[in-house]
Amino acid sequence: MTSRGLAELVLIVEDVPAAARFYEDVVGLMPETEASDEWAWFWAGKPGIHQRIALHRGSLLFEDQSPLPRGERWGQVHFAFEVARDDLDGEVERVRRAGVDVYGPVDFEWMSALAYYFYDPDGNLLEFWSPNT
Repeated sequence: MTSRGLAELVLIVEDVPAAARFYEDVVGLMPETEASDEWAWFWAGKPGIHQRIALHRGSLLFEDQSPLPRGERWGQVHFAFEVARDDLDGEVERVRRAGVDVYGPVDFEWMSALAYYFYDPDGNLLEFWSPNT
C-alpha cells in the first residue's frame, strides 16, 4: 500500500458538544459540521482537504468484532498537529488562555523540531509540533 495521508481520526468522547467547543476554541480547528450529541467533524488541516478529526459518543462500526473486552476497546490516544514556527507561540498561548496546562517546549534535536503538549477533556494527549525549518 502507498498511503496518500491520514483520512480521519475518530476520538471517543463523553460529551460531544463540550469536546467540540474545546477543539474549536482551544485547539483552533475549523468545524466541518455542526456538532450533534453524537458526532462532530473538524478539518485537521485546510478545509476541503480530506484529513479530518471526528468526535463521537457511542460505539463505532465493527466494535463488536474487537478482540478486546467491552470497556477496553477504545482509549486515550496521542496525536500531533504540525504548526508553522511563526504561528507556534500564538497557538500555544491560545491554549494557555483557555486554562489548559501546556507542557514544553520539548526540543527534538534528532528530528529538528520543537513541540508542546496538552490534554483534551477526555484525556487524549495533543501535540503542537513545529519543524525548525
